[in-house]
Amino acid sequence: MKAMRQNKILEIIKNRPVETQEELANSLRESGFEVTQATVSRDIKELGLVKVPDKNNFFRYASRDEPPVFHSEGRLKKLFRDSVIAMNISENLVIIKTHPGGAQALASAVDQAGWQEIIGTVGGDDTILVVVKPKQSAPAVFKRFEDL
Repeated sequence: MKAMRQNKILEIIKNRPVETQEELANSLRESGFEVTQATVSRDIKELGLVKVPDKNNFFRYASRDEPPVFHSEGRLKKLFRDSVIAMNISENLVIIKTHPGGAQALASAVDQAGWQEIIGTVGGDDTILVVVKPKQSAPAVFKRFEDL
């Protein structure tokens, strides 16, 4: 039953945007699965689902292997303004602090921006680690973030 439910979750989020656990639970109930919010929360964690930016300034659940959707520089600016509370730099690393729950979506948007100096990000719950190469480019990347 668990495997069937989790497969249904993947099908649901693939076919339409789902913004909240409650919305996902309702969709599962409509499909014949009796679930609680706690069950949906555990399934999301076990499936490794993340929240990613979607059109119209919303976030939706997605699997980690889902190909990224390109977002404009304007979208990145909006996410930055809405999410970031602090930044710091050390060598070739930029650390970005966000409101709780905001880091993964912002990290995804930074990755999608395609800045050549950024070789990758790691987004936790409220902290993003941005790896910059070459090291000399880190201050310029930090400045670009500040300008957002």
